[in-house]
Amino acid sequence: MLHLGALGEADAMVKSDTAVPVALVHATKAFGGTIALKDASFELRSGEVLALLGENGAGKSTCVKLLAGVYLPTGGHVEVDGKPVVFHSPHDAQAAGISVMHQHPGLFPDLSVAENIYLGHMPRDRFGGIDNAAMLTGARRVLATVGLDVPAETRLGTLRTSEQQLVEIARALSLDARVLIMDEPTAALSQREVERLFTVVADLRLHGVAMMFVGHRMDEIFRIADRIAVLRDGRLIGVKPKAELGRAAAIGMMVGREVTDLYPQRSHATGALVLEARGLSHAGGFSNIDLQLHAGEVLGLGGLVGSGRTEIARVLFGIDQPDAGEILIDGEAVRFASARDAMDARIAYVSEDRMGQSLVVDFSILDNAVLPILDKAARSGFYGTNRAIDLVSGWLKRMKLRFSGYAQPVKELSGGNQQKVVLAKWLRTEPRVLILDEPTQGIDVGTKAEVHAMIADLAAQGMAIILISSEMPELIGMCDRIIVLREGHRTAEFAKGEATQEKVLEAATKAGESADAAAQAAGEEKRKGPLDILKRREFGLLAAMLAVAIPVTIINPRMVSAANLTAVSMDAALLVVAALAQMLVLITRNIDLSIAAVIGLSAYMAASMVQAYPGLDIGIGLMTACAVGGVAGLINGLVVTRGKIPAIVVTLASMSIFRGFNSIWAAGDQISADEVTQAWLDMTGLKIAGVPLIVVIAIVILCLGYVLLYRTAFGRELFAAGSNPDGARLIGIPVDRRILLAFGMAGLLGGLCGALWASRYATIDARVALGFELTVIASAVVGGVAIRGGSGTLLGIILGALTLLVIKNGLTLVRVDPLWLQGVYGLVILVAIGIDTFIVRRAEQARQARAR
Repeated sequence: MLHLGALGEADAMVKSDTAVPVALVHATKAFGGTIALKDASFELRSGEVLALLGENGAGKSTCVKLLAGVYLPTGGHVEVDGKPVVFHSPHDAQAAGISVMHQHPGLFPDLSVAENIYLGHMPRDRFGGIDNAAMLTGARRVLATVGLDVPAETRLGTLRTSEQQLVEIARALSLDARVLIMDEPTAALSQREVERLFTVVADLRLHGVAMMFVGHRMDEIFRIADRIAVLRDGRLIGVKPKAELGRAAAIGMMVGREVTDLYPQRSHATGALVLEARGLSHAGGFSNIDLQLHAGEVLGLGGLVGSGRTEIARVLFGIDQPDAGEILIDGEAVRFASARDAMDARIAYVSEDRMGQSLVVDFSILDNAVLPILDKAARSGFYGTNRAIDLVSGWLKRMKLRFSGYAQPVKELSGGNQQKVVLAKWLRTEPRVLILDEPTQGIDVGTKAEVHAMIADLAAQGMAIILISSEMPELIGMCDRIIVLREGHRTAEFAKGEATQEKVLEAATKAGESADAAAQAAGEEKRKGPLDILKRREFGLLAAMLAVAIPVTIINPRMVSAANLTAVSMDAALLVVAALAQMLVLITRNIDLSIAAVIGLSAYMAASMVQAYPGLDIGIGLMTACAVGGVAGLINGLVVTRGKIPAIVVTLASMSIFRGFNSIWAAGDQISADEVTQAWLDMTGLKIAGVPLIVVIAIVILCLGYVLLYRTAFGRELFAAGSNPDGARLIGIPVDRRILLAFGMAGLLGGLCGALWASRYATIDARVALGFELTVIASAVVGGVAIRGGSGTLLGIILGALTLLVIKNGLTLVRVDPLWLQGVYGLVILVAIGIDTFIVRRAEQARQARAR
């Protein structure tokens, strides 16, 4: 096959007998007026690894997403088994046998490891629900393949970054695909985990899997690849067998010039002692660390991921507080209560988590770059754009930033250019001490050379620099001294010229190393005892209820009377149904402020229909209420998903619209108990074995909700859509449709709740459930449904609803003045949430300590 190269020359790609399951043919992808990829052609062959090289922004991720079905090509096409195909979604690519490990893992921290592995292709049982046994068995198999020893039931958010990357790899392997695409899979992995991945790749090669490996680490590229394709500025420069392409030639093809000074020579002398740590310790991170840092020195911190390097940096920068030891600046002991204190001492910290901690991705380049020095950009308290540009433009130009303008959102930049913004941001603070945590992670070799040159230049000017890196060639090539850590302890120190990769690795992994964090976490799981229930968030709600119920019962025994318990249970039934409706929306990272208005409108419309058609009473009432609620919910969902308007704005508006329509329809009339049938009133008032029918109905609805949310793939996809919307889209989950259905089901439940309300309270007017939305939202949030989406339990909302009702009922029984009722009500809720938050925080700290 003959392909035209980026420069117009014909690149002869040798035709072999090897099968070609997938290929890009003259693929072009444009975003508006920007061409990300132009006329690129290459093929993936069975049993081979094609490495894709290029600087950040060269078009590598675009190629990956074209093959993954995330993007449709603007020109050209994808071929599967030699035939042109169109992938409309990632599901189409998966159906063609293509599995992808994306650069930014599309994982879901609120779901289990097993669910993360199988989401999008969950095994089903004979009833169409999730086959949990098969899912757990399959998850354990692929976890063992990638060498990750954690229980498959573990919540993903408790794992370290490197362990989460292994889960991403396991997910790709779970598809048993014939094509595997790896987009920078080793960026967050330790050396041991990289070795395990390469063992997996070798096995897949023997089984005839075609693979593409996208990365920046040249050692890994030349170790794993059979052929190498090079992109530059969105064009394919060439595809050559590894044996025909040397490392220097590959780098030259990438950057368009020869790069010979990846690690520049440095010969200047170091100066006075600037920063010192003596016996520094932080529980769960590191202990008894001594280090000295001089002006003009580059001090390296080496070790495996989780060895305590980042934890030391966070303490030196004041983010975390030491438990023991001291920090000295210029020989004087200091204590940083916050990062601002460290900044005042002219210390800057570039975090390893570029997207999560170093950048506000929705902000512009300028807004990000000026963040640490806003006071200088805001003379007399007024922010000036021109002033801000003057402050940061010099460093952005010095970083050779590629951007269209200062107002460009930073999320639109490539990884390397994002890192340049981060570096410029901190260097503008004019620090004496610069802490760099993985400063070249995920950036191309050309940008690496620029960053290394900048580090050398800053050190030559007298800046003291701490460099944390998982790349040993970088540590050895850039550092004057290297301190090696293992499990939070200092194990070795090497001067420049003494360190070798073998010596550093031996010090980081030498004998005596205990089980890694994952194994420790697994051990902790086995050691769980009965008192661990105290760490559950639901315990805080139960404690709050008892704290109110016990003293109120002592003061007024009516608290536990049959009549009072029946009334509270009936109120709880209504509130729980409404809270479940709110939960469906909240878990998708949205909110429904119109829920009470939907209940009110449905209640009045249902009562009106029962009044008009008494012969159809229950049937017509329920159908009307559910239809009104379902339509209202779908209207909300359509405006949110199609109009891309925030749900809080949409539902705030629809709340007023529904209330207004209800008021117009009612025209001031009231429907009383004697205007509807007795059967309608008995629908909720009857008792079954002493239990009010409305409570039985609520229990049935909760059971159906449990099946939907926890036993079906649809339910787990709702959680995934809220936990990580972009990640959900990457694996083919139709996020907008899931959100639309969540609003529709919430409206349906709101309508049903309206019908039950009309039957329970009998007298209905346009003011039904006025202000009830705040109680509904509070029940869900107090019960643990996260506003950020992706998290929540049915048990939580039940206890949340009961907590609020018990508090309100208790305060009423002890005759609290109504003028004080709301204030006391809010205060007790705040205390309950505080207790709950404290318990959850303690449990989370324990998990984080195990994960280090």
